Amino acid sequence: MTTVSTPLLDSITNLSLLRALLPEQLPTLCAELRAETIDAVSTTGGHLGAGLGVVELTVALHYVFDTPTDTLVWDVGHQAYPHKILTGRRDRIRTLRQGGGLSGFTKRDESPFDPFGAAHSSTSISAALGMLVGSHIQGKPHNSIAVIGDGAMSAGMAFEALNNAANNGQKLIVILNDNEMSIAKPVGAMSRYLTRLMASRRYRKLRHVIGDFARQHLPDPIVDAAKKTEEHARGLVTGGTLFEELGFYYVGPVDGHNVVELVTILTKARDSESRQPLLIHALTQKGKGYAPAEAAADKYHGVVKFDVATGQQSKSSAAAPSYTKVFAETLIKAADADPKIIAITAAMPSGTGLDIFAKAHPDRMFDVGIAEQHAVTFAAGLACEGLRPFCAIYSTFLQRGYDQVVHDVAIQKLPVRFALDRAGLVGADGATHAGSFDTAYLGCLPGFVLAAASDEAELARIVATAALYDESPFAFRYPRGDGVGAVMPLGLEPLEIGRGRIVREGSDAAILSYGTRLAECLKAADILAAEGIKLTVADARFAKPLDTALIDQLAAHHPILLTIEEGSDGGFGAFVLQYCAKAGHLDTGKLAVRTMALPDTFIDHDTQAKQYAEAGLDAAAVVTIVQRLRKAVTNRK
Repeated sequence: MTTVSTPLLDSITNLSLLRALLPEQLPTLCAELRAETIDAVSTTGGHLGAGLGVVELTVALHYVFDTPTDTLVWDVGHQAYPHKILTGRRDRIRTLRQGGGLSGFTKRDESPFDPFGAAHSSTSISAALGMLVGSHIQGKPHNSIAVIGDGAMSAGMAFEALNNAANNGQKLIVILNDNEMSIAKPVGAMSRYLTRLMASRRYRKLRHVIGDFARQHLPDPIVDAAKKTEEHARGLVTGGTLFEELGFYYVGPVDGHNVVELVTILTKARDSESRQPLLIHALTQKGKGYAPAEAAADKYHGVVKFDVATGQQSKSSAAAPSYTKVFAETLIKAADADPKIIAITAAMPSGTGLDIFAKAHPDRMFDVGIAEQHAVTFAAGLACEGLRPFCAIYSTFLQRGYDQVVHDVAIQKLPVRFALDRAGLVGADGATHAGSFDTAYLGCLPGFVLAAASDEAELARIVATAALYDESPFAFRYPRGDGVGAVMPLGLEPLEIGRGRIVREGSDAAILSYGTRLAECLKAADILAAEGIKLTVADARFAKPLDTALIDQLAAHHPILLTIEEGSDGGFGAFVLQYCAKAGHLDTGKLAVRTMALPDTFIDHDTQAKQYAEAGLDAAAVVTIVQRLRKAVTNRK
């Protein structure tokens, strides 16, 4: 239950009651909605700053438009918590990102007010345009609104959609939520361009003066002439705007925290009979209205539980460093010794640890913005010049640059290093951010080296290995979260490519682990040992090239061979099974082989431990499978 006083918000049990309010009541509602958002996130953790920045915009959009008949598409969804509170989910808002609770992003099966699920950036304009065109094709036209952030506008997909929208002859409404910050400070020419637009007060004044005078005092033919005059004057002052050149009618910049002004502008946009698409440029402040968020460098983009009065977050101290930090620190060591090492990120410097690298080697770290496709091909270009690029991208985000991985890197055999953070299941961020598929989608590409760290010490060794390997592309994966407390190597200790290791010797069954499930395998070995079952535990280290000698050894000396990985079917287990078939290990019927991978479903948000239990990839699952296979093998004898 809420601990703040929100009498007006309490009375808004559906959107018809919101729309019955007087405009002068809306600022009070916004203040209460902001307080409720802060209070809710203080108990659950999650994304706070972005939502605080769009409170007024959220209220205005639902006040003016007939949602959900009019479709409202939020880009990414980081900012959708106030939207969820207003659209029938307030009673569950304190279950955000918890098992069985509300998603931290928009989700179609959660509410009809979420017409499009979004957790990756820059999809909103394309989706909203598709919905708008689809409604007209079926003779059921409605308004369609996309809300996209300034950082997301740097992605190529957003411009592809803008370019197409102007040619469709439909009144798509795009709200550019310009808070000068996505997760990190936005980079590149788009950010500088929007800054110039914000500063162009002469242009805004001139436009309003000419437009208002013409509409009030001149007949239509002269208004048309005046409009041309206005456009000419606008060009003299600012050179026009990029959005207008793309075919949009540009409105702004406007104050994104003046809810009454927003209502007026959105009403005019709704009622306009023009079929020209509109872009409304709203200036907002991330973290607005909560002093600790406003003062923080990240504007409380993502937080754990915190004290509302002080803003103090309840962060626990980790016993071991995070995998992300180990990657970054090892890469710094490698770069200290090798001036050819370059680091690249796609708008995630802190998420990938490259903010640390940038402090050590500022001239060798490139944040290319939300542009994974460009990041991959940019890295390929660096590799052409003999440099050693490390492209640090979350596993789930590298999917967005897959054609570039194939065409620009793999076919040309360029030694780009891909550091795949957030591999496996990721907890509260859920299915959209899970790194489930990279082993499968990279493993099918000729020439790739694929590796996975079983603990933080192994990750350091793999980074050192990748830094020295110039023969082909090299991708290595590691999970979200902290390590297991492994003893770290003192220096750079490269591994032999394609060689695994045996961690524990047994004779009754063997399990070959790829990634950090190794710790669960060792737990399972302890449980089975108490039952008199001796389990060999091996760390594959590499999925490509496979350590076929290790597989031969395990197959020859054990009646049972299991593989386990934190990825989908079609990955490491499939590679091992295919090799066993080709090598004849399955021909005699003396070897039982099972693969353990993520199930053929998307797993919703929860703790990582519960997600892996649900997926059947924890110690208990290993024990159950070994016991069942032991019984089957014994009965067969």
